[in-house]
Amino acid sequence: MVDGDTLRCGSRRVRLEGIDAPELPGQCRTGRRCTPGDSYASTENLRRTVGSATLQCKHANIDHYGRTVARCSVGDVDLSCSQIEAGHAVRRYGWIWCRWKP
Repeated sequence: MVDGDTLRCGSRRVRLEGIDAPELPGQCRTGRRCTPGDSYASTENLRRTVGSATLQCKHANIDHYGRTVARCSVGDVDLSCSQIEAGHAVRRYGWIWCRWKP
């Protein structure tokens, strides 16, 4: 994990599509509206959700930092939706659909 919305796959960074998680200390650029919250809890929640399971990602785009933007999942758990549902990220950078869980 890099943070609550970015994973590292080998040397490649993969940004989770459609979400923004709190930035780690010192990572919120001046003038940027950064997502509030606990960046360490967000990162840890993503780390716990992924665990040692096989990660599956579907490429969606490349962002302006050169990162792959993707919808990623572990089994039937969509990581973007999981972070939103757990309160560790917000929807941003386009619309994503998350299943409603009863």
